[in-house]
Amino acid sequence: MAAIKSSLRIPENACSCLAPAKLNLDLRIVGRRADGYHLLESVFTLIALYDCLHILPNHTGNIVLHTPTEDVLPENDLCYRAAKLLQQHCAVTKQGADIWLEKYIPVGGGLGGGSSDAALVLMMLNQLWHCGLDKAALIKLGVRLGADVPFFIFGESAFVCGIGENLSPMVLLPQWYVIIKPPVHVSTAAIFSHENLTRNSKPSIMPIFETPKNWRNDMQHVVLSEYFEVKVAFDALAEYGQPMMSGSGACVFLRFDDETQAQTVYQQISTKHQAYCVVGLKTHPFYG
Repeated sequence: MAAIKSSLRIPENACSCLAPAKLNLDLRIVGRRADGYHLLESVFTLIALYDCLHILPNHTGNIVLHTPTEDVLPENDLCYRAAKLLQQHCAVTKQGADIWLEKYIPVGGGLGGGSSDAALVLMMLNQLWHCGLDKAALIKLGVRLGADVPFFIFGESAFVCGIGENLSPMVLLPQWYVIIKPPVHVSTAAIFSHENLTRNSKPSIMPIFETPKNWRNDMQHVVLSEYFEVKVAFDALAEYGQPMMSGSGACVFLRFDDETQAQTVYQQISTKHQAYCVVGLKTHPFYG
């Protein structure tokens, strides 16, 4: 954890770290459990698009989130819930924290911003409160907050299956990505319950990623048919290659082998769309 410049008034002795976003490079729904949870297979990669967390531990037992996500009650915010979960799980009731969150990852875009924030709260407070949980224990705890949280604790590109708790490391070639965030929020619950959603993709031990033409997102066709704004963004990127949607949307992205190509397309796309040009990350900033 390092000193990071902030637009907020943060105490100088607060600890700060970046919370990266993610992309789903491939996403398949391979079944459904008896409790209704969908079983997924996906390849996740971290990208250099960040929220920023600042945490100042205290010994009052109080957890205060000074900057909750817009339109979310503080006690419902994933950052607050993560802190309370760790506090209760480790029985460190006298340990507290003041938390400031700076949001830059678009909300509701399928980039995992909220999950990344929650994961980083667990990782930082585990260290600051001297809880002593290893990565495996934190991942198990993170599942209780959301399916994407374990990946961010895992902290590197991964093949993910189950409901997000089974992770295997993957080595991916360096890639740049141009991302468009359409002006719409996609309801994940509505997509998962859609009658036309593919739910029977064939499971695999490990996808073969040397053939990008086989990459897909089983939710994409449903979202494109239901959300005009996502289709517009998808078509805009399709002029330059084979775009894909991340997660349940709404963000769509296009991969590039080098920065120059990515920046060229970004300069054209960003005049009409909320867009980002980012590089993939090998590891989470928390792990150096």
